[in-house]
Amino acid sequence: MIMTTRFVKMLAVLLCAAMMGQKARAEGRITLFSGEQPFSYHVEGKAAPVVTKALQMFSDDVRLVQMGKTDVVSKPDATMLIYQLDANKKASAALRQLQVPVGEVASRMDAFWIGVRQGKLLVVGSNGRGTAYGILELSRLMGVSPWVWWGDVKPHTSNAFSLPSDFESLQSPSVEYRGIFINDEDWSLRPWSAKTFEPGQPMGPKTYREIFKLLLRLRANALWPAMHEGTPAFFSVKGNKEMADSFGIVIGTSHCEPLLRNNVAEWDVKQRGPYNYMTNRKAVSQYWTERLQQVAGSEELFTIGMRGIHDGSMEGVKTPEEKLNGLQQVIDDQRELLRKYVNKDVTRVPQVFIPYKEVLEIMESGLRVPDDVMLMWCDDNYGYLTRLPDSLQQQRRGGGGVYYHLSYWGRPHDHLWLTTTQPGLIYNEMRAAYDHNCRRLWIANVHDPKVAAYDLELFLDMAWNIDCVQPQTLQQHLERWLSVQFGPVVGHAIAPAMQELYRLNAIRKPEFMGWTQVELDKKKYPGGKSVPTTTEFTLKQAYERMNDFARIEATVDVYAPLVRENARDAYFAHVLYPVHASAAMTRKMLSQPVESRRAYEEIQSLTERYNALSDGKWSGLMSASPRQLPVFGQVRTELPQHPVPGRCVARNACSYTRATEGVQSIQLLGHSMNAVSIPKGGSLTFEFETDIAGDAQLYTAMIPTQPSDRGDLRYSVSLDGAAPVVISLKEPYRSERWKQNVLRAQALKATPVRVSKGKHTLVVKALDDHIILDQWMLDTRRDRSFYVIPVHANHE
Repeated sequence: MIMTTRFVKMLAVLLCAAMMGQKARAEGRITLFSGEQPFSYHVEGKAAPVVTKALQMFSDDVRLVQMGKTDVVSKPDATMLIYQLDANKKASAALRQLQVPVGEVASRMDAFWIGVRQGKLLVVGSNGRGTAYGILELSRLMGVSPWVWWGDVKPHTSNAFSLPSDFESLQSPSVEYRGIFINDEDWSLRPWSAKTFEPGQPMGPKTYREIFKLLLRLRANALWPAMHEGTPAFFSVKGNKEMADSFGIVIGTSHCEPLLRNNVAEWDVKQRGPYNYMTNRKAVSQYWTERLQQVAGSEELFTIGMRGIHDGSMEGVKTPEEKLNGLQQVIDDQRELLRKYVNKDVTRVPQVFIPYKEVLEIMESGLRVPDDVMLMWCDDNYGYLTRLPDSLQQQRRGGGGVYYHLSYWGRPHDHLWLTTTQPGLIYNEMRAAYDHNCRRLWIANVHDPKVAAYDLELFLDMAWNIDCVQPQTLQQHLERWLSVQFGPVVGHAIAPAMQELYRLNAIRKPEFMGWTQVELDKKKYPGGKSVPTTTEFTLKQAYERMNDFARIEATVDVYAPLVRENARDAYFAHVLYPVHASAAMTRKMLSQPVESRRAYEEIQSLTERYNALSDGKWSGLMSASPRQLPVFGQVRTELPQHPVPGRCVARNACSYTRATEGVQSIQLLGHSMNAVSIPKGGSLTFEFETDIAGDAQLYTAMIPTQPSDRGDLRYSVSLDGAAPVVISLKEPYRSERWKQNVLRAQALKATPVRVSKGKHTLVVKALDDHIILDQWMLDTRRDRSFYVIPVHANHE
């Protein structure tokens, strides 16, 4: 076994070196650098500062790949020539003569073209960012991961890098503004920044520089800065804005931070009075004006509207009419401020209105949002979009956007430890958003980009190229990502285990394993936090879950020695920690006291090791107890003694017999890992045979989506041709049923039926959009207690 492992490892390294390290003197290739030839570039004409930043990053990448052996020089007769079209319009004619698609590049924001012409490699960008993306595309081609710094993912080394002489690539974004919101940073990014990376100045320019470098590598261009209590306001820290400008990053702010003001850190009640536009309009208006004067002339995204100081309802308005009139006045006055201080033609100022929580109700009661303002739609904090624009809203000149949570602090329970949102859910929701013309701004809420790595890259990959992944290529996308980080041998070997991790954590996220809630009702829950007591897993299901985790733990451990030495910290952070920590949380909550205690201690040990990675580079980043919630303590649940399961029929939705046109299975989604999306009017037919008979319950387990319009979310079930029974999935936001649905990642509905022995036909039909069937079960035992539908998850 040892010889085999060493042989596979050696073979993988040799093959990679052979492919990437050949001298490339053969006819038909252009060599960018080799042991005999340094890397040379030249910027033709003017270029934005972000181009310089990208060149510095690429030069560092070249040295990393060549282990410092290659000099990087700028000279007129360089191998690589760089053009930024909007700063060098004179170059267009010459480039056209070289058959460079100048028109296609210049007409698109952030676009680039890379190609070989007359023995030179040309990088042509529409603007500064597009040019920078083109340069960093070469880093990707060299095998440098976007997570080279944040993930400690070191590339394979090579003595040379070349491209085919006919190589060319034209790329442009599907979504205009693409980025992240650093939110709930209190237990990760901020303590790491304050104590380890930038002592004395948390979340300052040094920290943001690394965030901006990551965004460039991920082809993103927008940031909503960290804004929690205790975090300095972004614009109040010297160097933050200048750093953003130098990287071409467009700064915006969240739904409760209008006109780039961080109310939590910047609104001083003692100095300015109440944050109440109805009673203190002059002071609030002056407050907004100060920021507009500060950022005049730079590229920013302006959130309009108003809520409370921190994610609360607008002050000074109570009745629906007051809320409508008050918010309308705010928007009208903010537009005048933008016209006065930013651009006389206010329709040319990028503005965002976010109908989040109660603001959606106000908007729908008659609020006039100018047509040039983009509407930014939101998920329910758990990854399910609450609304998509209707046909009229899709035609708005301002377009649409999406604010999407990959982590969350709040009711019914936080998920701020591990990022475990299923790739299939991200795909399904963001594809639907794009198809509803939400193509101007996509923002992912993350508490820490390092922890969110794969989910975040998938999100931004789709924002860059909406067709980069399809419903049945999500597994391939995940495996490709793992292969980039850890090599093709390891990536291919551990991909099934990482898929299984997403399945198990969809059944119950690690943070939800206590069956606890965090609520504002401190009478119901002392301190607003409930304490773990019981679980809905049966004894059998608990042991199955622990065994499933043990199998994937064994897999990722077996392949750990195959990971090259300089990528082992990355392997621990992105693979070993989430797998072992998730497994330990399951054992802690479901095992007997002694084993539960061991599991708790294992989580502490794993977290200590995480914070010691790369000689302490990440000290303080990972918390084993975000917000000190009870689920993270030395606690466990009591397994109820449920009746032994009897006979039943259970199927995954993907095991259908027939489907109508438009039905599609979505990989890495649902407890089944292959949930099936059914378009409005479409249906699935299941044929099955059983020897059970009598009164039964038909359970249908749906992905707990929200209505994509203002209507309902209905489907029907029909057994053996009986009259269809119509079922609605629509649940009031924050109702108890909605809470249970998002915590379970399934909406489980029971329909009474009568069944006889023999052959049967079940038809499930979608009566509205956004209907996704995950699993179903026919059970004659009405008293059965279960959490997991007893279908072995298949990945067909």
